[in-house]
Amino acid sequence: MNVLYHLTVLPPQMPEAEALSQEIEALRQTYAGDLIYLNPNRQAIGRIPRICFGFHRLLEIRRREARIALHHFYNPDPFPFPVLRFLRRPIVYTVSSGLAANQPIPAFFRRLAWVTVPDERSLTQLRAAGIDNSSVVRAGVDISRFSHAPRPTGDEIRLLMGSAPWTEAQFASKGVDALLAAARQEPRLHLIFLWRGVLTNQMVARVQKLGLQKQVTVLNRLVDVNQILADVHAAIALADGPGIVKSYPHSLLDSLAAGKPVLVSRAIPMADYVAEMGCGEVVEEITTAAILGSVERLLAAYPARMAAAQRVGKKDFTQEAMVESYGRIYRSLTGAD
Repeated sequence: MNVLYHLTVLPPQMPEAEALSQEIEALRQTYAGDLIYLNPNRQAIGRIPRICFGFHRLLEIRRREARIALHHFYNPDPFPFPVLRFLRRPIVYTVSSGLAANQPIPAFFRRLAWVTVPDERSLTQLRAAGIDNSSVVRAGVDISRFSHAPRPTGDEIRLLMGSAPWTEAQFASKGVDALLAAARQEPRLHLIFLWRGVLTNQMVARVQKLGLQKQVTVLNRLVDVNQILADVHAAIALADGPGIVKSYPHSLLDSLAAGKPVLVSRAIPMADYVAEMGCGEVVEEITTAAILGSVERLLAAYPARMAAAQRVGKKDFTQEAMVESYGRIYRSLTGAD
């Protein structure tokens, strides 16, 4: 089976560290196919709106359709890209960051072959909008890359954040500024940020302005995440609303795979899972007080939270399960064995 994968983001500077690139690469190892980036803004003179995405490659895509069984299209939100109306093969549309509360669902989605979302909150909204050709596909990570290390010793409280901002506004919406403020208030707090080559100077300037050079480490290179996780208490992902980060951020799944608990914003759908399984703490708001309060709750219950992370981390979010979930959809749409 040959699948053509589509991404609407700009090509990442470090694809090996970017979650969707990793997911698509895992799928391509099982289902042969190429990856096409539909966002033309890296080469364009002036900003091109996303309503136009993909048209600069439409003729190429139409030629490729003779050799593929279907299209698999990834986008953070349910945007009805007009270029999709010109494709002739079945389209699987993955809403990679899930749905915001009460988000309108385009009627065009009823014409798609299938729609996937990463969480149950989003699926409930799709079904309420009459999009019955839909299902949840949980994110998955390569659990073989991770091993468990015990709780770090010493007085420091060490947290890892992997969801780096893509825009200036996301320093606030992804909680980076609030985390830095928390570190300034709590001298025991040490933060490790995994960066991806975007807005690095802006991040370093913030750290220096606040005088946090001894408490904050910014790793702007490919690293062994398992090695980093061995030296932290937990991973953290923050957002002031759904759709800003993936519903199940890969940095948190990596942490669970390594048997380390997580801290996650209530707005991120993974918060429901974390609360149910007890494998971390939920951060109710992106404020200094809420972050520090969740850290204290985590430390107070740390043995139980770490035990829960070890229990669920290597069984609920495997890459194999993710690949097979999409495989069932592909087979159902193409009649392939």
